[in-house]
Amino acid sequence: MADSLTTQAASAASLCLTFEERMGMIVDAERTYRQNRRLKRLLKEARLRLPACIEDIDWGHPRGLDRGALLSLATGEWIRSHHAVLIEGPTGAGKTFLACALANAACRQGFSARYYRVPRLISDLSIARADGSYPRLLSHLSRTGVLVLDDWALAPFTAQEAREVLEVIEDRSQINSTIVASQLPCEHWHSAIADPSVADAVLDRLIHNSYRIVLKGESMRKVKSAGMQSRTTSETG
Repeated sequence: MADSLTTQAASAASLCLTFEERMGMIVDAERTYRQNRRLKRLLKEARLRLPACIEDIDWGHPRGLDRGALLSLATGEWIRSHHAVLIEGPTGAGKTFLACALANAACRQGFSARYYRVPRLISDLSIARADGSYPRLLSHLSRTGVLVLDDWALAPFTAQEAREVLEVIEDRSQINSTIVASQLPCEHWHSAIADPSVADAVLDRLIHNSYRIVLKGESMRKVKSAGMQSRTTSETG
């Protein structure tokens, strides 16, 4: 507010404004400052793997993306309804990018978010059990507005790992939202969890009331690499 007042004092045009108009500008400046500061904090705490935004999604390559459905998700209504988003597809299809873009959109709407690769999450849970911080970590994860679980079932879950993941999912069920990104199709998730009863519990909480995005086609890394090589050849030619 002080910066806005200083700017007004240095502007001849502001002298033509009423007191109410000048005060309104000062209040707007403070509100914008607070929103930007909050967004910066939320993005820092989210630790997103990629600085992805919905606006940067590449719609030019056929991957099975439904633009309307994805833009609808970007409004955040699925978060307010405590639903999940399941993203599946081959390596390089853009699963992590989409997950981070949706989490970024959540932060821009004031929701907290946190990105985790599932192997790292399981490791952190194991360490927390050993050092006594397990309840605090579970509490933090349960309060997070959008939890991104990337590389889901990259390797089959052991019985212990499955129970750890169930604890996280159970605490968040119908309270907050989760994004799961996996190379493995949803139909095979059950068989990737060693304990069938735990598998039933995990999938019941994730798959019901969820939005599913199935990516197809070539690796985006390969497509972009080919495009760069083509441009380089054109420029040197």
